[in-house]
Amino acid sequence: MGLGLETILIFVAFALLFAGLLRGRARNWLLFIASVIAVYWLQPWLPLRHADFLLPTFTLALTVTGWRLTRAPQKRWQQEDWQALAVLAGVIFLMGMNRFLAPGWRLTPSRPPAPGLILAVLAGTGLLLAAITRLSTSTKPRWLLGGGILVILVIFIVLKTPALAAAVAAWWRARTGQNPALASPADLGWLGFSYVSFRIIHTLRDRQTGLLPDLSLQEYVAYVIFFPAFIAGPIDRAERFVRDWQALPGLRGLDPARLSEGGASILAGLFKKFVLADSLALGMALTPELAQQTHSVLGLWALLYGYAFRLYFDFAGYTDIAIGVGLLLGVRLPENFRRPYLKTNITSFWQSWHITLSDWARFYIFSPLSRSLLRRKPRPSPRLIQFLGLMSTMLVIGLWHGVGYTFIIWGAWHGLGLFIHKVWSDRTRKWQRGLAAHPWQKRAWTLFSWGLTFQFVVLGWVWFLLPGPGLAARTLLHLFGLGW
Repeated sequence: MGLGLETILIFVAFALLFAGLLRGRARNWLLFIASVIAVYWLQPWLPLRHADFLLPTFTLALTVTGWRLTRAPQKRWQQEDWQALAVLAGVIFLMGMNRFLAPGWRLTPSRPPAPGLILAVLAGTGLLLAAITRLSTSTKPRWLLGGGILVILVIFIVLKTPALAAAVAAWWRARTGQNPALASPADLGWLGFSYVSFRIIHTLRDRQTGLLPDLSLQEYVAYVIFFPAFIAGPIDRAERFVRDWQALPGLRGLDPARLSEGGASILAGLFKKFVLADSLALGMALTPELAQQTHSVLGLWALLYGYAFRLYFDFAGYTDIAIGVGLLLGVRLPENFRRPYLKTNITSFWQSWHITLSDWARFYIFSPLSRSLLRRKPRPSPRLIQFLGLMSTMLVIGLWHGVGYTFIIWGAWHGLGLFIHKVWSDRTRKWQRGLAAHPWQKRAWTLFSWGLTFQFVVLGWVWFLLPGPGLAARTLLHLFGLGW
């Protein structure tokens, strides 16, 4: 089940009941359990046998493993950690008991596997935790944390590479008596893994650098799978999330100001997603099929603009809904969009579009890479460091959406744009400051730079949307009346 209107209404109803009826630590435990259940409930049906149960279970197993890796070797398990682990295992097993319910009553998309397999997965996770505990006393924590990051990255690459995902799907089908010839990358629709992986990598990396505070198992799991942000973000930071989590017991439940702010965010998100984005999706936004069927330059531009705004309203709408539901629950998720299409340069655009992803990439790709290059002997030129840092960061963001040529080109498109803007702004800083004394020139330059930035971003969406570089290149030519 995805984030449809019915699901969102259930989220809102749960949040209001949660805020109005519960007090104290019961809030933390109920929200913890609800988030675990939501991992299964939100997962859509998959054609691979038992995949829509096992993949959410693997999400939880990876999350618990991530917590154990971030735990200091000398830090003993607390009673609350054992309680959280027992509750988590109990909820997973109870979700497996949906196997014995009629289809209309299940909280899982299909019939779960036999209890024996579920117990085997739980036992395997327990053995993995024990092995990590033992290794942590004899292996440098940095190596264990690096190994955890590597495992997450390998899984991520497999899921995002169509050929690898199809190969895994074929293997899964063969093991479960299904026809391997029917395997496709869509078989491994592991809901939420992209955001889960970024959150876990964030905690592993911050533990390596000593920035991550000690988190209980309950806090860590709740942070990684917090259900309003599970599917579409934003990517919160653990230390910020945990401050709100620890304040839940004393939170004023039905606080009018918080409920009003949360309700307004939800209504704005519903309007963006279900009115604006879904209306544009009804033939007014570019698709791969329309890119091949449209033979009018003006029509193609109109469809491309439609896609640009559909993408924004769809994504920003879901984010507003997640932020609003989080506010009703007492957790203030970070802002993720700040009117990006009104920005006057590409750097400001990326500071306003999917802000939490941009911040993540800056913290864990751009800054470490730049520092590493600065320490090299001989040191590369500042311009080369800027180019490599920006290009690498944007290529990773492109590959995060999918391992394919068009996403690589889209990432390089924005990496090059950011580098050109950096060079331009450095060389024209004095001239731009002087525009303050010439209001009309400043307005004209602002309008021009906004139009240039907007067109650059919109043209980049061609690479993002279309499945092959050939079709994308032809579409770009057609937009300028060439190659018909």
